[in-house]
Order: sequence, then structure tokens, then C-alpha cells
Amino acid sequence: MSEPHCLSVAVAAGVAPAVALFRSLGDDTRLRIVARLAAGEARVVDLTAELGLAQSTVSKHLACLRDCGLVDYRVQGRQSFYALTRPELMDLLAAAEGLLAATGTTVALRPAPVVPGVPA
Repeated sequence: MSEPHCLSVAVAAGVAPAVALFRSLGDDTRLRIVARLAAGEARVVDLTAELGLAQSTVSKHLACLRDCGLVDYRVQGRQSFYALTRPELMDLLAAAEGLLAATGTTVALRPAPVVPGVPA
């Protein structure tokens, strides 16, 4: 994928790695996908249904996140299951939530914890 907001492409173009990382996460759709994958692996069909996005949109953003090294997949039969490759990404999102809260903005960048027996 050759989009300039993807980490690997941006770094190859001479953009500082930190700038490239934040560009990769600077898209609402990619951030929503990352937040969903923080709750566990998912197939493209799961992401399209849960996030209300077109399959082509999800696939495009997953490709970018894969290029960035933040997401990868495993194949099981004819299905691909996507997951985060860097758990420390959730620490970064938690820190961002804290910073936003300190500035008076409430936002959830991470999924709510799952409580057994309580519907989502």
C-alpha cells in the first residue's frame, strides 16, 4: 500500500518514525479498527458488521495497519483473523485518553472491559 499516512511508507519517504506512527493512527476508521482489535482478533466480516463499514474500507485500512506493523493476521481454513501485533499500542491509547481527559475532553480510544454475564 502506498498511502503516505502508513508508517512504513512515511518512514521510507523520510518522515520521522514518531510522525509516521501518529499519521497511521490519525484516521478515525483505523483508530476504530485498532480499538476493536484490542478486544480480540476479528475477521473482516466481523469488523464490517461491528463498525458499520464497507468491506473495501475495512480491507484498505487493515492493509495500512499491516504495513505499519501494528496489525497482522493468521489464516484458519479459508478465513483470516486479524489481531494487534503490538500490545503496547494500548498503553499509548490509554495515555492519550488521560491527556485528553486532562484537557477536558472525554473520549474512549480503548474498548470497554467485557464483564461476563453482562450484555455489551
